[in-house]
Amino acid sequence: MLCCMPGVAFVPALLVSWSSAAFIISYAIAVLEGHVEPLVPYISDTGTKPPESGVFGFMINISALLGVITMCIRYLLIEKQNESSRFVRSSCNMFSLWIGLMGCIGMGIVATFQELAVPSVHDIGALVAFGSGVVYITLQSIISYKSCPQWNTYFVCHVRMAISVISCIAFIPMIVFASRISMTKIDWTPGEKVKSY
Repeated sequence: MLCCMPGVAFVPALLVSWSSAAFIISYAIAVLEGHVEPLVPYISDTGTKPPESGVFGFMINISALLGVITMCIRYLLIEKQNESSRFVRSSCNMFSLWIGLMGCIGMGIVATFQELAVPSVHDIGALVAFGSGVVYITLQSIISYKSCPQWNTYFVCHVRMAISVISCIAFIPMIVFASRISMTKIDWTPGEKVKSY
């Protein structure tokens, strides 16, 4: 099994490294340009104004592509493992892949349509990206448990499920708070009224 897909193990590491670099570089440019406050800005705020918006958009679109490649590799790996032990239905694996691909499309939408330029499209992209991401990692956690102990250790499964639970918990307040505000600008002054629903 280890030789079924030689040379692809670097792709998930590249995805994480590239995505982290995208956030860090756009954050650094936004702070240095004075476009955001340095203390914990929204990720989208760091990619709203030029020049960081170009860097953010380009790098996040590459991250979305790397996400697609990573998910396809995971899909093929599970299919190959499933040939010998039949631990999950192929349709479940395919459904998980499609959910993951939807998340990558959402990432592309977030990267392409900046937060203040087209807020409704940006917000829909973020909802699709984060929502699909939470469902995808939850499905992958379930598939991992089904493949134990032949293809995964229980420790790895527990770590994956913990990440899934944390993501689900974090997704709920994101929806609640995002639905309560309407973002029309980044820079706020004390005493300025905030438009809310």
